[in-house]
Amino acid sequence: MTPPRSPDELQRFGYLGPRGTFTQMALDAWDGAKGGRHLPYGSVDAALAALRAGEIDAAMVPIENSVEGGVSATLDSLATGDPLVVLGEVLVPITFVLCARPGVALEQVRSVGTHSHAWAQVRGWMGEHLPDAVYVPTLSTAASAAALGAPGDVMFDAGVCAPVAARNEGLDVLAEGIGDNASAVTRFVLVSRPGTLPEPTGADKTTVVLFQKDDHAGGLLELLEQFAVRGVNLTRLESRPTGEAMGSYCFSIDVEGHVLDARVGETLMGLRRVCAEVRFLGSYPRADRARPTVRPGTADADFDTARAWLEQLRA
Repeated sequence: MTPPRSPDELQRFGYLGPRGTFTQMALDAWDGAKGGRHLPYGSVDAALAALRAGEIDAAMVPIENSVEGGVSATLDSLATGDPLVVLGEVLVPITFVLCARPGVALEQVRSVGTHSHAWAQVRGWMGEHLPDAVYVPTLSTAASAAALGAPGDVMFDAGVCAPVAARNEGLDVLAEGIGDNASAVTRFVLVSRPGTLPEPTGADKTTVVLFQKDDHAGGLLELLEQFAVRGVNLTRLESRPTGEAMGSYCFSIDVEGHVLDARVGETLMGLRRVCAEVRFLGSYPRADRARPTVRPGTADADFDTARAWLEQLRA
């Protein structure tokens, strides 16, 4: 299926469901998704598989949490398979509640269902208020609320989810604001098949995945030097196993700047020379609109001047 020519043409949006997830909140906050069809999927892999198959035009998925770091399912899916690119990002403050079916009291809770990232963010509260509660993993925070809201038996007594998910399912809220970090934020990205590159805004990010040619001493330093000597600042660096062999890793990286910025373009060319593969996952506007500090000698004009000087020498 022909990919959309621009973000304005996107009509069908997938997201990590069911309804009431923080991912749905992120999609609702995306201006370009208003008026389109919003389709929930049971997992990140399912949403991105539907995108690759052409069933949807874009997918909103979580990629990073300020407490727990990168979301491995998203990072691994973007690093493999048919190419996908990030069109933009959304930051969502995370607030958790503990919910249960009507009539269940806090002291009756013996097991709690939620997503693994959510559980990691409420461990302190659970240790203080429900130290003997057993954790039961679910595909999403909203999935725990949906299970409690449906008729029949369920594997846990209470769930940890967003307030909207508890309201959607008609559940009682046993405790509010149970997150251990009140300033927790999750970063979501809108992903599409390759198409028109978003224009530079001056406050952009570029995401790449780097695969080494071989494992050797100083290998990571060799990659990082490509960024450092051109004044490109990294905002995220994570290693992920490639699955090929024990000790085989790739590096998922976000940097400040756009691929059309000379310093970023030159960096990617340098990486292409020293890496086995450079997977470009897009250049897109930053959600916080923060502009990078461009070091002297690394602005576009500096690269243009140096290139003109070299062309004179070659002439």
